[in-house]
Amino acid sequence: MVIEAALIKPVVDVLIGLFKQGDHLRLQHNAEAAIREAILELLLAQPDENKAEARIAVAKAAGILSEDVVLAEDMLKKHRATKSRTNGKAATGRKRRPAAAKAADAPPARPAPKPPARKTKTSS
Repeated sequence: MVIEAALIKPVVDVLIGLFKQGDHLRLQHNAEAAIREAILELLLAQPDENKAEARIAVAKAAGILSEDVVLAEDMLKKHRATKSRTNGKAATGRKRRPAAAKAADAPPARPAPKPPARKTKTSS
């Protein structure tokens, strides 16, 4: 019985180690998938910055320090810089005026002319 007890501990330790390794591999796989999704999100025309930032944080928390994480962070930073630089500008580069300022500066609008009345057919 003593011999059996001495053999049980190493077997249990090996099994626990394998389970931890499997969890670590699953975590790494999920983090790599999250960073791929973050890069795809940032490539969209209207990316959701919060989603991308959250996915980058997941990858960092999992311990991934690859070039993909650096690329995603750089893309997010550049997108935010571009967004703040172009926010509130028209296509010509001029700043937009608020709607209240437009209404105050505009001359009073003339009513649209009424279309001529239609002639009705008379039955004979």
